[in-house]
Amino acid sequence: MTRQSRSEMKVYGDIKLFAGTGTPELAQKISDYLDSPLCGRDVIEFSNENLFVKLHGSVRGQDVYVIQQTGTNVHRNLMELLIMIQTLRLDSAARITAVVPYMAYARSDKKDQPRVPITARLVADMIEVAGADRYMTLDPHAGQIQGFFTIPGDVLTASHLIVGHINDALRSELKDPVVVAADLGFAKKGRNYAADLDTPIAFIEKRRASNDARAEALTLIGNVEDRDVIIVDDEVDTAGSTAQAVHLVRDKGARDVYVAFIHGILSRNAAQRLATLPLKRIITTDSVPIPPEKLVYLEDKITILSVAELLGEVIRRAHEGRSVGEMFNE
Repeated sequence: MTRQSRSEMKVYGDIKLFAGTGTPELAQKISDYLDSPLCGRDVIEFSNENLFVKLHGSVRGQDVYVIQQTGTNVHRNLMELLIMIQTLRLDSAARITAVVPYMAYARSDKKDQPRVPITARLVADMIEVAGADRYMTLDPHAGQIQGFFTIPGDVLTASHLIVGHINDALRSELKDPVVVAADLGFAKKGRNYAADLDTPIAFIEKRRASNDARAEALTLIGNVEDRDVIIVDDEVDTAGSTAQAVHLVRDKGARDVYVAFIHGILSRNAAQRLATLPLKRIITTDSVPIPPEKLVYLEDKITILSVAELLGEVIRRAHEGRSVGEMFNE
């Protein structure tokens, strides 16, 4: 597309990229991909833990994108996102898009027991009230979260990055591979992985016994005996369920085990737990930054794929008023 035709398709002003403090490396990669510099801003935390944001320049009439993950330091990063959005709104930005690679509280998506909240809806409401006109996110835990927003958005998947890496870098070493969905709630997405990798699929049926992060893996539905297994999930938090899944498939006769997931939350001692598992390879993305002190446990077995080009291209297409579905032949 020529520079002139791109200019003609612009509905708003120039792209203005702002990075939250929660994901500076990913924001810089997106900036490099778009050849558009990150705009200056100050984010100050006072002694009383209140946050203050000040822009270095005007965004009046501009098309603004705020890049901030909410997977770690959840409440600080979420509050920072909301304050940045409101700051941009008060400075008369023409359009504000919240680019949230990982959306906090995505697991609290329904009332599945008495007297509990639907916090994912609350987060969506707060982003809208702060002043966002649009949102972008990657692989939310539940698809119905899209319905919690009344503003338009792009709900993307990074699964094709994982599938492409497996096909390009690992396919030759896999023996009779089978995709294993980490739980029945991930069954549909697991089938998509299996279809894209042209492999059979198996499922782990598990039951959560309480409201904390613990879950008990109960049954493997499908055959993994003498096969290489690729366990897929949307995120890994404490890695407790992942550990159970790995031990279960190994008990059922699996050969080498690979684990692939989009969001590496890796809270508490999850990195150490993954390091002790009999895994051939761990594949994830940089939607949530993994601190160096955790990576040191995994550096010999983890591959981190960047979602920067994916998000950068969607930002470009949103700015130019072009189809995002064309990227995925939709």
